Amino acid sequence: MKIREKSVPGYDRVLLGSDEAAGYQGIIAIHSTALGPAVGGTRYWSYKTEDDAMTDALRLARGMTYKNALAGLPFGGGKSIIMRNGKGADREQLFRAHGRMVNSLAGKYITAEDVGTSPADMEYILKETTYVGGLQGRSGDPSPHTARGVFRAMQAAAKHKWGSDDLAGKTVAIQGCGHVGYFLAAELTRVGAKLIVTDVDAAKVKHVVDNHRATAVMPEEIYSVPADIFAPCALGGVLNDQTISRLTATLVVGAANNQLLEPRHGDLIEQRAVLYAPDYAANAGGVINGCCREMLGWDVPKTLAKTDAIYDTLLTIFAMAERENIPTYQAADRLAEERLR
Repeated sequence: MKIREKSVPGYDRVLLGSDEAAGYQGIIAIHSTALGPAVGGTRYWSYKTEDDAMTDALRLARGMTYKNALAGLPFGGGKSIIMRNGKGADREQLFRAHGRMVNSLAGKYITAEDVGTSPADMEYILKETTYVGGLQGRSGDPSPHTARGVFRAMQAAAKHKWGSDDLAGKTVAIQGCGHVGYFLAAELTRVGAKLIVTDVDAAKVKHVVDNHRATAVMPEEIYSVPADIFAPCALGGVLNDQTISRLTATLVVGAANNQLLEPRHGDLIEQRAVLYAPDYAANAGGVINGCCREMLGWDVPKTLAKTDAIYDTLLTIFAMAERENIPTYQAADRLAEERLR
């Protein structure tokens, strides 16, 4: 295992690691440990270049700092990436190599699952380090909890915009039918919302359509379908110059990280009178579940109450944005930075 450190202004530590025998190339970015050890998942994904992977890791790590601060958790923010090279890799060897890199930080960073990884992968990491959560038989799959938090954020946005958090009869356009999208669809179906869904994976779309009475559309159509709420639950950067002008929704509330391609797109959404729920405030349910259950030893009811408190956090952000006449993404940043101080 070869590990080298990269100096990045504003970040505690950034490591790049490689293990040729395991086919491993990874990045760990620790943004802040001001509130405690950095917590954030491991993403297994294909990138065109190492610079693209680094940019993603840095943005995601910063988002975790702010997410944990807003959620009131005693943890900092970090993120790690294993670069997928398109070749067949021995998954155990790959994740054990990553575990060795995590272990080199001696507890300053604790990982868990993220896009492209699973509780089974975390078990491989556990063979090399104890600094890992999201394990089988413990807090498990974070997806239902992330979905629950997004649902509560959606209710808060509805309350602020329309005066009621009742989502019955509202049309929600869900982009991404993976684990979180599926469980979010279940929450929305339970309260009588109507669903329009899409994904690049037709099998995932069919699963949601068959189980939650959803209507399917092609991926490029999801921005412009008539809907009350747009829920980005796939990858980031989907709110940009090309897509924002196509939105028909009044609310944007989803699970994807880094939904704004650039900060100015938060201003553009504001100019269109669309209420945006900042992603790292809305999607904190998964990290709340993992941290509170596995690291703080909380029971299920107490952890669920903490996830449901996302509703109150979003109402606080919306009220601050209105009071100070700033976009909601700026209000979320200010609130997080207050808590970090």
